[in-house]
This record gives sequence, C-alpha cells and structure tokens, in this order.
Amino acid sequence: MTTLDFFIVNVAVPSMQEGLGASSAQIEWVLAGFGLAYGVGLITGGRLGDLYGRKSMFLLGLGLFTVASLLCGVAASAGMLIAARVVQGLASALLAPQVLAILGTLYTGAARARVFTGYGLAMGLAAVFGQLIGGALTHADIAGLGWRSCFLVNIPIGALIIVLAQALVPATPRVKARLDPAGILLVAAAITAIVLPLIQGRDAGWPVWAWLSLGAGAALFAVFVWQQRRLAERGGAPLVNVEMFHDRAFVVGLACQLVFWIGQASFFLVLALYLQSGRGLDALGAGVLFTAIGAGYLLTSMTAGRIARRLGRQVIAMGALLMVVGLALLSAAVIVGGDSASVGWLIPGLVVDGAGMGLAVAPLASTVLARMHPEYAGSASGVLSTALQIGNALGVALIGIVFYHGLAGAGYGVAFTHSLVFLLAIAAVLIALTQALPSGRDAR
Repeated sequence: MTTLDFFIVNVAVPSMQEGLGASSAQIEWVLAGFGLAYGVGLITGGRLGDLYGRKSMFLLGLGLFTVASLLCGVAASAGMLIAARVVQGLASALLAPQVLAILGTLYTGAARARVFTGYGLAMGLAAVFGQLIGGALTHADIAGLGWRSCFLVNIPIGALIIVLAQALVPATPRVKARLDPAGILLVAAAITAIVLPLIQGRDAGWPVWAWLSLGAGAALFAVFVWQQRRLAERGGAPLVNVEMFHDRAFVVGLACQLVFWIGQASFFLVLALYLQSGRGLDALGAGVLFTAIGAGYLLTSMTAGRIARRLGRQVIAMGALLMVVGLALLSAAVIVGGDSASVGWLIPGLVVDGAGMGLAVAPLASTVLARMHPEYAGSASGVLSTALQIGNALGVALIGIVFYHGLAGAGYGVAFTHSLVFLLAIAAVLIALTQALPSGRDAR
C-alpha cells in the first residue's frame, strides 16, 4: 500500500491540480509532503516497533494510513490534501519498517528466503503497476470521483488488512528500554536537511539554501552518531545500534540498496516523461506499457530466493547485469527507431530490465537484515527503508539534471537516451558494490 501510493498519485497530478485549482507549488507539496514525512519518520517508526510491539505499531500505522487516505479522498482544498498526505507519510513510516522487522525476526534459513521473495514481489509489483492502476482509476472516473479514487481505494483494502492482521500476524517480543527523544530529534532534523533539498532543489534552480541544507544534514548526522555512541556507552538504549555499522554485510548492503533505488526511482520518472510527453501516450497507455516491466519482474522475483541460495551475493550482480542489458536494448530502440517508431520496440528492453529488478530486490533486503540483532530489528529495518527513500529522492534529483539538460538541447528522445546512459552507470556501480559484500551463507 505504501509503495503503491507513492507511484499511483503521480498519474493523477494533472486532474488533481485542475479539480482543486491548486498551484504548481501546492501540487509539488502533495508529492513532497508524503515523501519527506515518510523518510523522516522511518528510523523512529522502526524503533517504536522494537519498544512497543511490531504488530501493534503495524496495526496503528495501517489504521492511520487508511484514515489519512479517506481525508485525501475527500479533500476540499489543496491545503487539506497536503496535510492529509503528510499524515499518510508519517503513517507509512510507522507501518513499513514493521514488515521487514517481523519477517526478519520470525523466519530463518530457507523460510526467510521465501518470505523475502514474497516481500520483493509485492514491493516491485506495487512500484511497476502503480502507474497503470492510477491511470485506470483516473480514466474510469468511478462515480465521478476521478483522481480521488486513487486515495479512496485504500480504504476497503486497509480495513481488510487490519482484520486479517489481527488474526494472522504473530506478536513479537518487546524490548524493555526507553525511547531516545534526543536521537529522534537529531535524526529527523538530519534527514529533513538532506531530503528536502533533494526534493525541491532542482525545481528551485539549486539555490544556496539547498547546498547549505545538505551540508547541515551531514553535520547533523555526525552529531547523531556521536550522541548514539555516548548513550550506548552510558548504558542507555540508543535509537540506532551503531554496532550494526561494524557489520560489512549491513554497511555494503545499505550502499547497494541506496544505489539500486537511485536507479529505480529515476528510471520510472524518465520513462513516464518520455512516454507521455515525448511519445504522446496518456497515463493509461503509459501504464499499460509499464506492464512489460512487471512481466519481467514477475518472471524472476518468484525464483530470486532459490537462485540466491545457490549464488549468494552474485544474484544481485546478475540482476544488475540484466538491467544493463535491458537499458542497452532500450537505448538501441530509441536511437535506431527514433520518435516515429512504434513504442512496441521498447518492450523487449523493458521486460529484460524488469527481470533484473526482480532478481535484486528481495536479496538486497535479505542481505542487509541477515545478521541483525532482534533487539534492533525495527531500527535496522528503519535504516534500510530510509536508504530506500533517500535513494529515491537522490535519483530523481540527479536524473532531473541529466534529462532536462538533454531536453533543452535536442528533445525527448535525446533526453531519454542520456538518462539511460546515466542509469547504465548506476547499474555498473551496483555490480561493483556487490563484490564487496561478504560471500557465503550469511550474505544471502
């Protein structure tokens, strides 16, 4: 639900802006408010699960997300929609880390590989099909709701999951410790200082405040690490166990996660721009073409766990290599065919690229969380999810520079091709980083 909601709203933006009479800045904050609140709250949300029970926090987050979706769906003004989206983001930050923490602590060995395969499948399909579902709901205009149905669809789904989770999700032990309010404030300020300029910087022309904010974010992170170490030395319970960062699988796995999602968020953005603005497809037509990625993803994600048991860390490298092949096929289709060729020529590259994604998503999460201590399972999951969100924001910021520079010079085809070269480089970095992961059973 949280991943789908991030992508589904992008498609509804034009009709949303028209229906509410919103300014461009307000529409930007409909998107940015969710992403910022989500990213800022993830580490704290994960730690709350450790302290007060992961099932309880999962249900609380899900309930808040469902209510916030209702508020989004009935919003009478842009301001009300922005406020409801911020609540949605905070609820997502409470909900999402519990999923990884519950899976990571309840399952081991082959069973863990299977459940992470299911997790990867759900995450990937939500990202890939978000645009198709959003386009279909907006186009169908059910009961005259238009874009509002993109939010209201969460209500029956959320209610059903709450009922099922009460019966099926097992409770996990709580950690007897106090919350770390100083750590919460420091990490929230640090993430805000980094994510906000990544979201807003390019559209604002990268003003001085954006660079100052990034520098302040780095400094605040350094203070946060120092504060967490001091608290641990005094026998307290820090928000994040800094000892996790002595584990090579965790640190390198986080870097791999960051790089992977830099590539995915930016790819989905430029593909949507190229298909809709460059090739003239509507949101539904572009969403249908996105299903080619979903087909490749579905093909490999269900077997990624079995392949990982045989190949260990190299399954991630194999996924990245398939993405390289897929991106190269897309480049060839655009360069050779040009804007006059059928968009059908993009399908082989999209299928191969999706297959690469499917091989990488679940093993990446499993690698990062493979050796986490149960006491800090929630905060570790929060750190992992934060890397994903920062990767999304950084990827969109970087690809925006590449894409719009090419667009100003020669049009959408060239802009898309330049973006694919950038994405090829990102995939190559992921292959190289994967080689630094520890080999053997613990890395899988």
